[in-house]
Amino acid sequence: MSDDAQAVQLHPANALPVGSAGERASGMLGCVMLIATEAALFGYLIFSYLYLAVQQTVHWPPEGLPKLGLSSVNTAILISSSVFAWLCERFVRSRRKRWAVAMMAVAVVLGIAFVGIQLHEWHDHPYGPTSHLYGSLYFTITGFHLAHVLVGLCVLVLLGWWTTLGYFDERRHAALTIGSLYWHFVDVVWLFIFTTLYLTPYWLK
Repeated sequence: MSDDAQAVQLHPANALPVGSAGERASGMLGCVMLIATEAALFGYLIFSYLYLAVQQTVHWPPEGLPKLGLSSVNTAILISSSVFAWLCERFVRSRRKRWAVAMMAVAVVLGIAFVGIQLHEWHDHPYGPTSHLYGSLYFTITGFHLAHVLVGLCVLVLLGWWTTLGYFDERRHAALTIGSLYWHFVDVVWLFIFTTLYLTPYWLK
């Protein structure tokens, strides 16, 4: 009997399977395929925005150039959250569970802060999703991303709970790696959205 099988039998209530027989757990392939699909969808949305923006003969956005202050802070918050999620995995591998839990907690708090600031920005806009073409594109793109952030936060909370229970160690952390990969994807997508919605209007003016 392999060492992995013996470990699961000795600790059936507290241990998660190490993963598939290969170097990567099977969930990694599923996550990569999901990311590829979602990246294509975001790519279509961003392309649609840029294509329609260059066709406009009126000022774009209609209400004036976007404010960069709060959105830049929000970008830094989301990227920092990704860093703390990565640190959680690093501390798990070095068997420092308390630090790992703390890092994941910070990542979740920063993710929640991002959601709160995004909703505040939505509320401050004088237009809605049906006001004009720009409003429709803005709320569709940011709303689609916000939905992914909320899913990612649920994943991080679950991973943080499992980390607290000691389910992960230097060998058994496939779920943590896969879940963090999805969160990193959400953060990288936001960089493209931030560039598209908040920076390109300054270049196209």
